[in-house]
Amino acid sequence: MSEEQRLPDMSEKGRREGREISLDRRLFMKFTAFEGSASEAARALAESGFEGAVYRDVNDPKGIGTLVLAEDPTVFVTSLRERFNDGPFSVMAHQPAYDMLGRTYSIGYEGDLEEVLFDRPRRRILDPALCWAVWYPLQRSKAFYRLDDDRQRAILGEHGGIGRRYGEAGLAADVRLACHGLDRNDNDFVIGLLGRRLHPLSALVREMRATEQTSQYLDRLGPFFVGHVVWQSPRS
Repeated sequence: MSEEQRLPDMSEKGRREGREISLDRRLFMKFTAFEGSASEAARALAESGFEGAVYRDVNDPKGIGTLVLAEDPTVFVTSLRERFNDGPFSVMAHQPAYDMLGRTYSIGYEGDLEEVLFDRPRRRILDPALCWAVWYPLQRSKAFYRLDDDRQRAILGEHGGIGRRYGEAGLAADVRLACHGLDRNDNDFVIGLLGRRLHPLSALVREMRATEQTSQYLDRLGPFFVGHVVWQSPRS
């Protein structure tokens, strides 16, 4: 069978003991912002059994952000949609500028795909100690995708090294989601920065501004939602 005739392989890839591994599952996340009561939003999502978090918007005295996790994205257009059109959400003003939708993904070398695609992002989002959050979308420039693989890895390595330093110091944890084709603004990724304190998250963003990826190969960042946790679903 020729290369052109092969069916696309949709599974996430990793490597274990020198062999390729794969898993055709991933976790979807939907961020939706409103103006309304954070406590009522939290109660409504908890009563409906959703997995995720609710944040108070630090930049809007009436603003809140909701994050819902689901392996099956149909949840977002069925039970979550119904929840957002009923009860306390029905009288809240939707803030569409902050709409974000993304999916967990693997890079290709991870040895534990369940950890990368499910356990780690859940652990970070649902950790009560990580009470501050900065969520934002980003769009890479098309020029980045024309670079060869080695050049791309070098650029991403510089960026990722900064994130690892902050993570190892306990200052910040990140959640990275792919959103190619999933939002109206043609963004490529959704990023969540989570931490015990707000200042290190700001410092991390500032330091990453000087990397080659951010300074030369990003077309757009944001808008940024900066929030403090009101509610997180229980960790299973």
